[in-house]
Amino acid sequence: MARFAAIDIGSNAMRLRVVEAERPEDGRPLEYAELAASRASVRLGHDVFLTGALRPAVISSAVQALKEFRRVLDDAKIDAYRAVATSAMREAENAEVLVERAEREAGVKIEIIEGVEEARLVQLAVSRRVRLGDRRALLLDVGGGSTELTLLEAGELRASQSLQVGTVRVLESFFDRELPVDARHAELAEEFVERVFAEALDEFARAAPEVIVATGGTIDTLATLCPRAGEERPTIDVARARQLLPELRRLTVKERMATYGLREDRADTIIPAAIILLHVARWLDRDSIVVPGTGLRDGVLEDLADRHFARQSGAEEAVMKACLRLGRRFKFDERHGAHVMRLVTTLFDELRELHGLSARDRVLLRAAALLHDIGDFIRYEGHHKHSAYIVSHSDIMGVTPGERAVVASIVRYHRKGAPDASHPGFRELDRDDRARVRSLASLLRIADALDREHRQKIKGLRASVAGGRLRLELDSDRRHALETWTVARKAELFRAVFDLELEIVERA
Repeated sequence: MARFAAIDIGSNAMRLRVVEAERPEDGRPLEYAELAASRASVRLGHDVFLTGALRPAVISSAVQALKEFRRVLDDAKIDAYRAVATSAMREAENAEVLVERAEREAGVKIEIIEGVEEARLVQLAVSRRVRLGDRRALLLDVGGGSTELTLLEAGELRASQSLQVGTVRVLESFFDRELPVDARHAELAEEFVERVFAEALDEFARAAPEVIVATGGTIDTLATLCPRAGEERPTIDVARARQLLPELRRLTVKERMATYGLREDRADTIIPAAIILLHVARWLDRDSIVVPGTGLRDGVLEDLADRHFARQSGAEEAVMKACLRLGRRFKFDERHGAHVMRLVTTLFDELRELHGLSARDRVLLRAAALLHDIGDFIRYEGHHKHSAYIVSHSDIMGVTPGERAVVASIVRYHRKGAPDASHPGFRELDRDDRARVRSLASLLRIADALDREHRQKIKGLRASVAGGRLRLELDSDRRHALETWTVARKAELFRAVFDLELEIVERA
């Protein structure tokens, strides 16, 4: 048994869930007993979407909520937790103030995730809870500050976009909470939603999704108000939602609360949620939308379980698929990248006692190995720098911004000069990440050298350390003098990092 906790620091509220779970089978949804759940009505997006910053009073309220969450975590004696912050924190110019105070005063480490990571976590939750089969599905995650669109086909991700439009953002920009929503303000909000969604929905419409799956707290509320009869799971009847919207607009927030039994922060965001939902349904010509009642927090819990129980269908698979999509977009040499990745993975695994790096470092090294030559798309000369630029400026699902900076630096140093604190990118890393880059880049240089001609001459290798030397046993049935010569030249960084000489022998 293991205990996990997910903290969702959203634009509309902050939520905590603590669960206890047994090791699930790979590919199966996490089955758990909920130990605790808590919610704090701290609306970070109220000021951010209007002024670009968090007010000191709001920061203090958020820290106080996190202190309460921390007490729950300590009482539950959890094995792992993850606190993720979304759109409001992504945009707040003073977000680091809350991040620093949360860790110092509440003992909670906040991770500000990008839209692509938010989409990955929601996708993970939905794919484990909804049987989509071979159908093309559009996942629509409507948050307070952003909406994530993800296209799945036969369970595989085909496209993902994060749009800066959400329920709190629309509310704060166009509506007065104390008044009903008149036709003029409704039209302004609808035009804004249409403009933000236009390009993305054109692309997704061409894919002709067969089903729309929507997530988000206010979306769940709409599902209870506009249910479609006869469905196996909660489903929004689009026609009923379209009829309900004018009724909601005629009421104030307090009247919506009284009439429909809504919580205040649902009563004021339900109209923006309905506008977004109905626009997507109209554009894609759908009369129903599946609402599985799952979302970001469940995705965080699934992800924690994948990592804790070392399940095979979680974070690492998402990272590698994202790297393949990125590489193919830039027409990279996939066979070379995949072969170097296999070689460097063997080096990493067989030298664990030497480098002492983590399983997560292994994932980042594999990503860097697959993408190290992606910069050839721009120009071969200086392609290591071009590769680093592409990686650092691309969304890689399952990789945080900090991790992406590490991957970009590993890629940057797979050839040419050694890591230097004066180099852009590397100098922004902290001391631990710089050491991590030096170690991983030194391994990547050796693996890349072993496929110097991109012809996969070296089928495999064994690596061992003895007597102050790294011994590489190579498995090959073809001439490879150029590869062994290149390895000897590119091993300088390895010698500097690990203080070992290199010995290359042929495997018997």
